[in-house]
Amino acid sequence: MYLQKHKSVQTWAVRSMAIAILTAAGGAVIEGGPEGATAQGAPGYEYRVLATKKTSTMEKELNAAGTEGFRFEGIMGGNTEWGGSEAVAVVSRERGIEKRKSFDYRLMATSKTSTMQKEMQQAADQGFGYKGQSVFETAFGGKEVVVIMERDRDAKPERHEYKLLATSKTSTMQKELIEAGEAGFEFVGMTVAETAFGGKELVTILRRSPGK
Repeated sequence: MYLQKHKSVQTWAVRSMAIAILTAAGGAVIEGGPEGATAQGAPGYEYRVLATKKTSTMEKELNAAGTEGFRFEGIMGGNTEWGGSEAVAVVSRERGIEKRKSFDYRLMATSKTSTMQKEMQQAADQGFGYKGQSVFETAFGGKEVVVIMERDRDAKPERHEYKLLATSKTSTMQKELIEAGEAGFEFVGMTVAETAFGGKELVTILRRSPGK
């Protein structure tokens, strides 16, 4: 579902993000230049903004974009000018590529730590890897942590073991992180928010390669 309302706002937001990314990479967008061109000859990018209140809808749209070679860049939840409380995701692809990779996506949202870790591990066993997470108030379960996982259809999957830590105390989180680190787990992402996991919590996701 593309954002139909406030197209000028959407265009400004996506263009601003594109300029910020290209500028950070050392390039600058050329006004009226060839498609995909930048001031330093770096490749240009296409962006899509996806917004929805339903997990299943977002996963479906991510997979549709992934089939066209678009790759997940980031997700954020909150109140938007377009549709109230929504999840808004950005996907991108490089311009001028004839043969594109395609990607599969799995989106998980749950109110239980144990359920999230179990679902993430099931996805990992199928070749999906962690890409991002956010917290937002949704129509399907209140304030939840949402995790995005990605699989490159053409690449050999690199499977990992995942661990999810959730606590309301920073001291407890540090202790658990130290223990996880000693066991070979690396940090991949964290959210801090009031969630259905148990109030205001730190929710941290870690992973390790098989055999560690």
